[in-house]
Amino acid sequence: MYNIVIYLYLFGVAFYSRFNEKVRKMWRGEREAFKILREKVDPSAQYVWFHAASLGEFEQGRPLMEQLRRDHPEYKILLTFFSPSGYEVRKNYEGADIITYLPLDTITNARRFLRTIRPVMAFFIKYEFWYNYLHILKHRHIPVYSVSSIFRPDQVFFKWYGYQYGRVLKCFTHFFVQNEVSRELLAKIGITDVTITGDTRFDRVLQIKEAAKQLPVVEAFLDEKSKVFVAGSSWPPDEDIFIRYFNEHRDWKLIIAPHVIGEDHLQQIEQKLAGWHVERYTNLTTPLSSGRGAGGEALIIDCFGLLSSIYRYADVTYVGGGFGVSIHNTVEAAVWGKPVIFGPENHKFQEAQELKQCGGGLEISSYEDFARIMDRFNSDAEALQQSGQAAGNYVKRRSGATPTILDFIFRCG
Repeated sequence: MYNIVIYLYLFGVAFYSRFNEKVRKMWRGEREAFKILREKVDPSAQYVWFHAASLGEFEQGRPLMEQLRRDHPEYKILLTFFSPSGYEVRKNYEGADIITYLPLDTITNARRFLRTIRPVMAFFIKYEFWYNYLHILKHRHIPVYSVSSIFRPDQVFFKWYGYQYGRVLKCFTHFFVQNEVSRELLAKIGITDVTITGDTRFDRVLQIKEAAKQLPVVEAFLDEKSKVFVAGSSWPPDEDIFIRYFNEHRDWKLIIAPHVIGEDHLQQIEQKLAGWHVERYTNLTTPLSSGRGAGGEALIIDCFGLLSSIYRYADVTYVGGGFGVSIHNTVEAAVWGKPVIFGPENHKFQEAQELKQCGGGLEISSYEDFARIMDRFNSDAEALQQSGQAAGNYVKRRSGATPTILDFIFRCG
């Protein structure tokens, strides 16, 4: 049944590639993968294979790849992606020797891929469970590890009708999971090679913090009097809430980094900020002045790659997406020791739940919720400081998964 579904999916991708640019890139990339491998694989090298679905999983795997390269230079690294949103952004990543799309999980593709690479071990990040690849890896006695994985009772593996597909989990040599619930669920289906290590993403955000850029344009936008609110990965429903509040509290400065950077969306934001002195980041190629505070009241970040550094300038942060499908990366903001506000669609994210528990994260479901939180931070400096400290301390406590995983593999593997 699985292979029938895969071939139907293959047909669908081929068809929709004619009409959708993202699907077309994926379809083309999967077909070109074997050509890339033929050109770049060194037959005498030992490859460690990392597979990430997309950009978020890549960021979780990145600390492992980089520490492995430092500690074990005898290995080369192969990095594969499923989604264009990962591959197109990181296809020139210098931490891997070969980067390509993963050919679709047919039996023929899986055999050909593994015969070409002959990896000495494989890492699948978080939610990647490709049935044919994993079964052939197991048949060939190649160690394969699931990293930063997290399981929930509603997943197919733990349903009566998911028994057949659930067998794929028994192909893994070891699971490095994020929490105790995941360990217990795996134990119920007979999988006990499990270690709770947490999420490697915490190690990654600490790396990002240490390498954060100084942004003179942003620094020139600030002043000594105004607090700063940074909204990251925001969508229109998020912006409707926080802009409404700050239209009545103009003593704050706003930095907005929307998730979708398109002219229509940017103009929508500017319209909501009617009456504000609004600047776009890309229009400010040099610092606004030699002094601070010369750059208006609201700054829109209309380019990618800066958000993780921009959070450092905030007094309060907001992470968007919580009024849509799900919130974006809360840890990226919390690492700076700032309170993190987000919408209600966050229940699938363990870090959001734990940030709420420790007081570093604050959930809202309405404008009134947001106004209540911001009014408190406006009037109670100690509450603002304590919430930020709680967020920063939470990230520090959860770090350390990367060395634990690699030590386990090379000590016990």
